[in-house]
Amino acid sequence: MMTSAYRPRNAGHDYYGRGTYLITLVVSGREQLLSHFSDPPESGGQAYDQALTLTPLGEAVEQAWLRIPEASIAHGNHVVVHASVCMPDHFHGVIEVLEPMEWSLGDIIQAFKAVCTSHWQRQQGLGASVNRPISVDLEEAGVPDWLREKALHHDNEGALIRSLSKKQRQEYYAFVGRSQQPLFDDNYDDTVCLDDRHREAMIAYVHDNPRRALLRKRLPDVMRRCLHVRIGNRSYGAFGNLFLLRWARKIQVECHRRHPVSGLPYEETADYAKVRRKWEVAIQEGCTVIVTPGISGGERLMKDLCLEKGFPLIHLQKEPIGAYWKPERRRFDACANGSLLILAPWDLDMMEDVGGVPAESDYSRFHNLNKLAAEICAFYGEAKILVGNRL
Repeated sequence: MMTSAYRPRNAGHDYYGRGTYLITLVVSGREQLLSHFSDPPESGGQAYDQALTLTPLGEAVEQAWLRIPEASIAHGNHVVVHASVCMPDHFHGVIEVLEPMEWSLGDIIQAFKAVCTSHWQRQQGLGASVNRPISVDLEEAGVPDWLREKALHHDNEGALIRSLSKKQRQEYYAFVGRSQQPLFDDNYDDTVCLDDRHREAMIAYVHDNPRRALLRKRLPDVMRRCLHVRIGNRSYGAFGNLFLLRWARKIQVECHRRHPVSGLPYEETADYAKVRRKWEVAIQEGCTVIVTPGISGGERLMKDLCLEKGFPLIHLQKEPIGAYWKPERRRFDACANGSLLILAPWDLDMMEDVGGVPAESDYSRFHNLNKLAAEICAFYGEAKILVGNRL
């Protein structure tokens, strides 16, 4: 059985067994080597996926992905590949493991990455990286002692790169430059499929990537991702239309899970129907933004209504917004329409306990997110972008 250096993203998951996965690989340094976009299509123009043109390297990567089942079956591993897309600086693909394997998923993906790196380096006139001897100018200043020793190994021909540890390879590649480095970053991301519906969503996400990328390019003002926005005395990550913070009227949608008297789900009661009508009237009057985490049933119904109808919405979420985070399609499209701002508070789990329940519990998160929603509604100052970048 092969052993992989890959550290599984989902600890405890059986990466040798059956399963379907969305795989994401990032080109080292985010270089745009795999494809490029033509001008974004206007209404009635070329399709979004047709605006994406693969480079020769991207074509080689795509073909290597399609050959994974054939290459795997030679080792007794039965897999199929589904959707894939070579974006300029990253790759997405969906792979399904049909039977328990001798190899792990990590082994299969690492083999795929090695094939892609071989294509990348052959295009530069280099031999396959793992079987290439270490080559370094020993006269150059700053050559580490361990690298000098390796370069002089095997009768001065140099030890093979595959003999280096992961840490040594990283130092070696940094020393000799990008042309000799692997195509993709060392690690990769895998999302484990939960059910058939999730599998369809994975495939749809891959197919939708070109459209999403072009929307971000065409609509920078409403598709902004900021890693650090200061709103009042709190810090948030943000994605979407920051101008919604400036709207004249912001209304918080906050609902209990259960009616305090009847014990019924709150969204099924006359009290909920009454307050919901008030919210809808306020939206129709204009200049009103709904603010909610959308956790309880009643909150979620209003959040879904805003997303469905394109009503202005500020949605607070517990998940952090990182450098490459993106929302799912429905919220992504709402951002593209300028009707949504997603806020992720920093240090949510460091807020105060609620009713003696630890802050990191779902119960306290629910209440603290609603506390933050109230603060957002009362905020009429200027949000400060301290660290941010357009997508």
